[in-house]
Amino acid sequence: MTTTAPRTRAQRRHDTEQRLAHDVDVWVATASPDGAPYLVPLSFDWDGEALLVSTPANSPTGRNLAATRRVRLGLGLTRDVSMIDGTVEVLEIDELPRERGDRFVERTGFDPRTESASYRWFVITPHRVQAWREADELPERELLRAGRPVI
Repeated sequence: MTTTAPRTRAQRRHDTEQRLAHDVDVWVATASPDGAPYLVPLSFDWDGEALLVSTPANSPTGRNLAATRRVRLGLGLTRDVSMIDGTVEVLEIDELPRERGDRFVERTGFDPRTESASYRWFVITPHRVQAWREADELPERELLRAGRPVI
């Protein structure tokens, strides 16, 4: 439990943007079409509008992302988390512009284009973002709703 006052929504938005710009890994929660949950950490790149991740096409996460086109991401620590719900665009490994792939490699240190397994790119566009540290920040945790900033 913290003893500081709750952050303003503007401060939480700033903190979330900083995490998106500087963190490298995010928890990726998916579900199969029949509802079986799956959770893994993946490296990501943020371009200011969407997150880019890559995973094997035949992994549970890859199959779930391709099948449902929905995802929930957990960014940060459990006591300082940003939860991001998003829609997913699936791209074959050679469909992403080279510059975008190179940026992902530079940020994450991982190049799925060189792996022997068949990887795909997944472009995640946030439509809902929430951020909080403690229960006192829950009332104003929503930062983005239906793809639009909450004021």
